Amino acid sequence: MAILTEKDKKYTSPEDICAHLGDNYADFNGAVIPPIFQSSLFVQHTETNGVKEHPYTYSRSENPTLEVAEKKIAALEGGDGALVFSSGMGAMSAAIMHFVRAGCHVVLVGTCYVGANTFIREYLYNKFNISFTAVHGGDIKEIEDAIRPETALIYLESPSTFVFHMQDLEAIARIAKERGIGTVIDNTYATPLHQQPLKHGIDIVCHSITKYLSGHSDVMGGVLVANEEIIRSVQANERVLIGAVMDPHQAYLLIRGIRTLPLRLAQHGENGKRVAAFLESHPKIERVFYPGSESFAQKELFEKYLSGTNGLMSFIPKGTEAQAQKLVNSLHYFQNGFSWGGFESLVTYVGSPERGHLIRMHVGLENVDSLIDDLKNALDSYDKE
Repeated sequence: MAILTEKDKKYTSPEDICAHLGDNYADFNGAVIPPIFQSSLFVQHTETNGVKEHPYTYSRSENPTLEVAEKKIAALEGGDGALVFSSGMGAMSAAIMHFVRAGCHVVLVGTCYVGANTFIREYLYNKFNISFTAVHGGDIKEIEDAIRPETALIYLESPSTFVFHMQDLEAIARIAKERGIGTVIDNTYATPLHQQPLKHGIDIVCHSITKYLSGHSDVMGGVLVANEEIIRSVQANERVLIGAVMDPHQAYLLIRGIRTLPLRLAQHGENGKRVAAFLESHPKIERVFYPGSESFAQKELFEKYLSGTNGLMSFIPKGTEAQAQKLVNSLHYFQNGFSWGGFESLVTYVGSPERGHLIRMHVGLENVDSLIDDLKNALDSYDKE
């Protein structure tokens, strides 16, 4: 478990936090890269005055390598501390379980990540009789009307999966605090560089660090960030008891990825803007979903909460489902894959009766002109059987 100290707080810019916070060179014999403490346990020794030499006992509870990553992410999010998990769902389910109880009620954004959606709508409902109301999230009155006396949690994702709906975080946090309701947000899309929900009153922020925070498509993990009281409670309960703790080697890879996060995210954003502009101007594209673009429907919320954008977007091509799937399969640089946030460009068909012939695309770090040419060539042959 990592709680930020006054020494940690001397780093204030994102670049300095990513590069140096938590590394503590003197503690690691001057090593510029902290070592991997690949140890399941830590034996206990005490000084002559009876004070423990170190706080570590067992890596399911705490580990020095994990704490370096946790401190960096906590500082970026503006929280007191953070906890890393073995997957994004590990972090999200721990955050949800912190607030819910048997027989309570949850308000959730209906377009949130499918894993969190299923966990609330099916697992909690069937196992613990926890009811739910799914909302669009853009209308504050809709959220207020969904709240019941037994509501314990409002679960958010802004921008949300696939269609990037945003929510007014300050207004929702104010309503929740007035009623004693917890709030959790999946902040994976924005990253802490572009949005810091804790500063707007949200209780817990979660990320799938598999995406931009690690950025190299070689780490599986999650993290939650909150105030010290919540962090200590989740550490002693949901993380230790459920046991979905991150492995030290994964934490080492996460730390490596965080060091280049500002540079990577800026380039993803530049590439993403150019690809989104190309798609918006193409006659065979019906609609583009990309926060920050000219056609984005919630510009006011984007400007209020987000300081930038990235490489993830969705679009609906004109034509049939078969044509949309053919378009996906015709691309060369964009590989057919469901994840996102790594260096590579990806595309996947996620159409449904509700979403139409929706295609989600992640714009990677390849040459952006090569990516646009790839899309142009695929669209040029789009109508041909």
